[in-house]
Amino acid sequence: MRSRRTLPVILLLVCLVVSIACVAYPIYVIRPFRAQGAGELAVALVVSRFRGVVTILAALASVACAIWYWREQNRRWPRVGAAVAACLVLAMAFLARVNVYEIMFHPIDRPAFVAASDAKLDKDEKVLAVKVGTMARAYPVRGLSYHHIANDVVDQLAIVATY
Repeated sequence: MRSRRTLPVILLLVCLVVSIACVAYPIYVIRPFRAQGAGELAVALVVSRFRGVVTILAALASVACAIWYWREQNRRWPRVGAAVAACLVLAMAFLARVNVYEIMFHPIDRPAFVAASDAKLDKDEKVLAVKVGTMARAYPVRGLSYHHIANDVVDQLAIVATY
């Protein structure tokens, strides 16, 4: 009788761990300003490719396990724990469909500028410089490497600075 109660819990926990790994591992590996090894990047890209299907299957299995456990268990708090775990797996299935890289690396649409004498840059910091007509702009590579794109207007000409 006890094994009938533990099997859905084990399956539910496996679904939860797999779902969290599918969402968190690619974010951990592909995050900015961190060197990635070729092997771990390849694994992260494979996980990103299949995490939609895996998290949906885990969500369906977790709901089935929570219902199974709910029917086997008479105490309130274990039932609540199973329901919460299933909800977390469902949340991971939703988060697997959110492209966090578009959120993290959103373009700079309204860059702010200061005079060169007021800029707080390290002495060795690199900038991407643009001069159109009589106006010049400098975009620090450190900021562009995070956002990748800066949309700007220089001397009434729309430009895109990218790195």
